[in-house]
Amino acid sequence: MEKVLMHICCAPCANRPIVTLRQEGIEPVGFWYNPNIHPYTEYQARKRTLEEYSKEIGMKLIIGGTYDLRPFVIAVAGDIDKRCGYCYRCRMEATAKYAAENGFSAFTTSLLISPYQDHEAICAIARKMGEQYGVEFLYRDFRPLFREGQDFAREHGMYMQKYCGCIFSEEDRYRKKKKAE
Repeated sequence: MEKVLMHICCAPCANRPIVTLRQEGIEPVGFWYNPNIHPYTEYQARKRTLEEYSKEIGMKLIIGGTYDLRPFVIAVAGDIDKRCGYCYRCRMEATAKYAAENGFSAFTTSLLISPYQDHEAICAIARKMGEQYGVEFLYRDFRPLFREGQDFAREHGMYMQKYCGCIFSEEDRYRKKKKAE
């Protein structure tokens, strides 16, 4: 069986990709690394939900990094509109590096389920990080499972966030809401 590290942004996005990989005979190990999430209470709520879900399904979970907002904000402050590229890169790099250093044959990410993320950018960055660290990027297009995963999360009472994670995506959400009013 292939040893695959799965970067996980949150349990609602990860539940269907985990099931899919298991159906393929792959037992993923979860990897929580999300220095972009703000505020701290949001970071903790997403992390706690994933920890509970991982225990429930018997999946090993590795907690990478800590809540550390300042480096993220400093890195994107010069061009906030292009923050997502940095966000994908820092998370995929940490995942690829951990996978390479800890004997994983491949890595993937639950970000690949979201129709709201830049799928092509995530894949390009993940492939580049895989090449840089000498570990395969395991690609799957999980987007067709998005609604099913969200329904599963609601049915199981999982904490479900209202924005991507960074302070700027939360700002975008409020701007859209205000515009709609």
